[in-house]
Amino acid sequence: MGYNFLEIEEKWQGYWAKNKTFHAKNESQLPKYYVLDMFPYPSGAGLHVGHPLGYIASDIYARYKRHKGFNVLHPQGYDSFGLPAEQYAIQTGQHPELTTKTNIARYREQLDRIGFSFDWSREVRTSNPDFYRWTQWIFLQLFHSYYDKTADKAKPISSLVEQFEQNGNLSVKAECAATVTPFTAEEWNGCTTSKKEEILLDYRLTYISETEVNWCAELGTILANDEIVNGVSERGGYPVTKKKMKQWSMRIGAYAERLLQGLATVDWPESLKEMQRNWIGKSIGASVRFPVEGHQATLEVFTTRPDTLFGVTFMTLAPELELVKKITTAEQKASVDAYIESTAQRSERDRMANVKTISGVFTGAYALHPLTQERVPIWIGDYVLAGYGTGAVMAVPCGDQRDYDFAKHFDIPIKNIFAETDISEAAYAEKSGGVKLQDSGFLNGLEYKEAMTKVIQHLEENNIGQGTINYRLRDAIFSRQRYWGEPIPVYYQNGLPVPLDEKHLPLELPKVENYLPTQDGAPPLGNATHWAWDVEEEKVVDNKQINHETVFPLEMNTMPGWAGSSWYFYRYMDPHNATAFVSKEAADYWKEVDLYLGGSEHATGHLLYSRFWQKFLFDLGHLPVEEYAKKLINQGMILGSSAFVYRKAGTQEYLSKGLIEGEQVEPIRVDISLVNLSDELDCEALKKWQPQFAEARFVLEDGVYKVGREVEKMSKSKYNVVNPDQICEDYGADTLRMYEMFLGPIEQAKPWNTAGISGVHSFLKKTWRLYHPNETFSVSDDAPSAESLKTLHQTIKKVTEDIEQFSFNTCISAFMICVNELSAQKCNQRSILEPLAILLSPFAVHLAEELWERLGHSDSVSTVSYPIFEEKYLVESSKNYPVSFNGKMRFTRELSLELSPKEIEEIILADEQTQKHLQGRTPKKVIVVPGKIINIVG
Repeated sequence: MGYNFLEIEEKWQGYWAKNKTFHAKNESQLPKYYVLDMFPYPSGAGLHVGHPLGYIASDIYARYKRHKGFNVLHPQGYDSFGLPAEQYAIQTGQHPELTTKTNIARYREQLDRIGFSFDWSREVRTSNPDFYRWTQWIFLQLFHSYYDKTADKAKPISSLVEQFEQNGNLSVKAECAATVTPFTAEEWNGCTTSKKEEILLDYRLTYISETEVNWCAELGTILANDEIVNGVSERGGYPVTKKKMKQWSMRIGAYAERLLQGLATVDWPESLKEMQRNWIGKSIGASVRFPVEGHQATLEVFTTRPDTLFGVTFMTLAPELELVKKITTAEQKASVDAYIESTAQRSERDRMANVKTISGVFTGAYALHPLTQERVPIWIGDYVLAGYGTGAVMAVPCGDQRDYDFAKHFDIPIKNIFAETDISEAAYAEKSGGVKLQDSGFLNGLEYKEAMTKVIQHLEENNIGQGTINYRLRDAIFSRQRYWGEPIPVYYQNGLPVPLDEKHLPLELPKVENYLPTQDGAPPLGNATHWAWDVEEEKVVDNKQINHETVFPLEMNTMPGWAGSSWYFYRYMDPHNATAFVSKEAADYWKEVDLYLGGSEHATGHLLYSRFWQKFLFDLGHLPVEEYAKKLINQGMILGSSAFVYRKAGTQEYLSKGLIEGEQVEPIRVDISLVNLSDELDCEALKKWQPQFAEARFVLEDGVYKVGREVEKMSKSKYNVVNPDQICEDYGADTLRMYEMFLGPIEQAKPWNTAGISGVHSFLKKTWRLYHPNETFSVSDDAPSAESLKTLHQTIKKVTEDIEQFSFNTCISAFMICVNELSAQKCNQRSILEPLAILLSPFAVHLAEELWERLGHSDSVSTVSYPIFEEKYLVESSKNYPVSFNGKMRFTRELSLELSPKEIEEIILADEQTQKHLQGRTPKKVIVVPGKIINIVG
């Protein structure tokens, strides 16, 4: 009876579905454990072998925890709003919902085939109205809240209104817009309703304002900084420019310090924590005010080195600051305008990364130094960003290398304020080292720390600045000019947003004929004919009824891709609740995710925004914990092995890999399905694959065409994708699962090599034969040998320790060693093979179920208690001693470990093999190291 993996896998996948084997309970006496993967976006291409890597790892751990007696929640769903479905809708007219459903069906088919223990009864889809109803609800909570700096938490906006009514905002310490001005209770109470709403927008945690955004015309939407790579959109590689637009934003900056401090409480990769720390960008320093000469304007700059204030010789502003055009002189206007236009073509990330290119333009304007009243020239430069700090920096070229290079490049004076230092070749940027200040007025003779304290005191006493903490983290742009996203539940009255009542949620996406922006530049929802809100009827009505008295236009922007993913992990706890996004009972039971797996590319996107929403919902009492994921593992990529052919320059001749040296050739990727495991190309198939190869002439080596190989990201565009369906068909899902784990540590990137999969498949067949000697299932109830018990318990110990360390690749190695040893021992004892089947079940899930059933059990192996390691079976009672003569090993002898060195010596000297080697001679010495060696010196 052979190992028929296709039949076995289909059988047990059907069993799990029918018996709801992996359905978790929200009430249990067992300890809970919540294992979660970052849910996938269901693309049209389906899964390739790189996608399941993290899912397999999490599934192993989830199954292991079930064996260990935990009530395990291991759900799955889909991040189903996204650009690809909308781009496809633009091209074909097919509604994104239909595309998404088709893609999800394909994903589900693939996921089921790999044998994951997901609780599909809890599936979520972010594009389903019953899900995004609660995304909209969270948006409304943010809209109705502000951040109280004194309490260091979010509070209802109604409590802020009470403060305004009684005392104005004079004593209010809240996160708000920089443009907020003081007002009294009398002034507040005298405001119109519209004016009050305008003021409250400056405090709400989600608000609408004129904001400079990253605009991608090709995609018709704005992009977050983390969606831009090298100045172009991450998706599609389209140009991105700066543009002023009215946008919804969220005050994530209010949580900057708590987001930093919270990192110390979670077991996340240190590299990822550092990425978040850098993104949040905490800086301690001072804010200093520089009046602009001849203008009613003041430049406020943030600096971490106020002690170097006397070294300022110029200022640099972000080109996009509105103030730039106001202060630029007529002589400099053309140069400034050209530079501003040039800078707008580049993303902020690109500008920050490009440290080698020095560029800038003098505005013609001057600021007045707040301490000396000297004139300080004002420049603009693309290395200064409007969104970081105030968009203005004071340049101290003697103490900052970038300022130094800028000053040298444009021949700006450099004033050395550091005593006994040489700045002829570079700036002096050290903070320590005992260097004292010079030419710095009241700071002369002071070192860094003393000078910092004294200058901040002076700034505050003279009302020209103050000590402050700054964060690079900026408010998150929340709206997108797309169709396929969550509608924002507000309408507009007198130009101001008015939130829908919660009872009207979900506000569902309307049908549209065109998924592109409208002719007048409005987002795609501007194409909807029914997208107005009747406040009397309390429902969506035809746009023609808009009268701005009882019927008002609805918001035409939608939410960004990160909205649904910022809270979905709580919906899994209580997915069918119609009255709350999660019940208190479910949240209190599951609390948080115990193990979260996903890619590090989400470090400054999803993983930051979701922590922000978590802390906000915690503040309002909706959630029991402030961090949602106790442990996070970033799985590495499985890389593809791309195949290349080499076209000789200017011809249709293609040279085999071994013939290209010294030739001018163009490497061209070809589909790896056209190449065999020996890197030999099917030339005729290539000619039919793409028209560019139809006339190809192949120059062969040894009768075949050898392709070149390069390891790179697995991607459809690189033609190096390996389909897991084919692997499952040829080798089985258990082979795929174990091979992906065998490739290397879960956190590391590793190349896929289909040729290597046969080794794992052979191991599974050998495991099958261990239970089926002579092609027939056979186990014995006889007592096992000490040797077999030792092998089993060594494996239990090793595999258990490695699972706990998430070292799954070494688990596979341990299984291979175990099966080899048991096979050599001809072991078929039930007391060995039953625990082995359980031990194997988190990895080779279908095979283990089949073996468990054949061992006579009617229940699923996934519910069985984990084997217990017993140290006693590893304690050896005897030792097979190597016996050496003058250091050369001649024979071995099995002896009890309880024997003394003297007893061992007597037994060995009496051994006939010893007598044979001594040939009657008396040895000079017998060296006995108990438990190790015996050496006879002759």
